[in-house]
Amino acid sequence: MDRKKICKKSSAKKKMMSIELKREIIEKHEQGVRVVDLSRQHGRSTSMICSVLKRKESIKSVTPAKGLTIISKLRTTLHENMEKLLMVWVTEKQLQGDTLTQTIICEKARAIYGDLLKQTPQTSIDEASEESFKASRGWFENFKRGAVFTPLSDMVRQQVQI
Repeated sequence: MDRKKICKKSSAKKKMMSIELKREIIEKHEQGVRVVDLSRQHGRSTSMICSVLKRKESIKSVTPAKGLTIISKLRTTLHENMEKLLMVWVTEKQLQGDTLTQTIICEKARAIYGDLLKQTPQTSIDEASEESFKASRGWFENFKRGAVFTPLSDMVRQQVQI
């Protein structure tokens, strides 16, 4: 009998880079290290390294919220400020022993975003509007994953609605 090889298809999962790693890559490249060497050293593709280098100015200028290690998209400072304030609020609620749900956190995120939007002077019509931030399930999952403190992941109960 001939044995068939069972080929397990490995799904290529996107590897996220921390801000620190991106800054390290930029610094090494500025010191003269080649892109190919950086990609081998960090186990990333050359195209990913080039993407980081292409956005180096915005990566250098971003200041992530305390506790966040990974930022997948470079967003406006309005989003960053909202997430910083939301993390402070979540921490306070955790210290008080309150139970937080996804719905509660998303509602608070929308409220904070709306308040910040009202305080920020708008310079053009294309600027952010209250409708532009939806606090979707995807945003919440990214926010939860990006938070270093794991109690958020443990404490948040998702409400299943049938």
